[in-house]
Amino acid sequence: MRINADFSQRVVIRPEDYTWVQSPATGVERMMLDRIGDEVARATTIVRFAPDSYFDAHTHDGGEEFLVLEGVFSDESGDYPAGSYVRNPIGTRHKPHTKDGCTILVKLYQFDPSDTEQFHIDTKRAAFRPGLVEGLSVLPLHTAVNENVALVRWAPGTRFTPHRHWGGEEIFVIEGTFADEHGSYPAGTWLRSPHLSEHKPYSDEGCLIYVKTGHLLDQVAA
Repeated sequence: MRINADFSQRVVIRPEDYTWVQSPATGVERMMLDRIGDEVARATTIVRFAPDSYFDAHTHDGGEEFLVLEGVFSDESGDYPAGSYVRNPIGTRHKPHTKDGCTILVKLYQFDPSDTEQFHIDTKRAAFRPGLVEGLSVLPLHTAVNENVALVRWAPGTRFTPHRHWGGEEIFVIEGTFADEHGSYPAGTWLRSPHLSEHKPYSDEGCLIYVKTGHLLDQVAA
């Protein structure tokens, strides 16, 4: 299976574009954003768990990164409410489940072998730092040899300077509306921009976005 597998192309998926697909687990649906592979795949996915649903125990051969968007996600290590950012490196194992239901943004098989730190961050309690322009604040989440990950909060009316993305950029809009010269992106929108792409982003109403950069260069070269 190949979904948005050409990493040299810009991709935008808004909430009205979602098509939910049943997973092998009862009560668990997926909106596949990009994917190379079948059930075991390099994948970026929005996963929606119904109340009292679960996945069987499994090992992350390529690592797992996820952000809880709604509800509370749980596994043997604890409960992770909305706003939790979790990294499970290559070789980790768990059995995810939820009592009341949850939705997560998850990325699989995208870890560098040297990236071995397992951790979680409660982003709703963490302190943001001032960004590069007035109105912008940043919460760094992770830096590895192949990627930088952060949450970025835009105050209403914030404008950023035009810039180019070395290694590409991936954005998920968590709250509000993000925009650039190409369009407007409400909460729930996923964007992927290729290596050396350029834009001039802004937000009139304010927004909160998940941003990953630098991780698409190897995919284009491949």
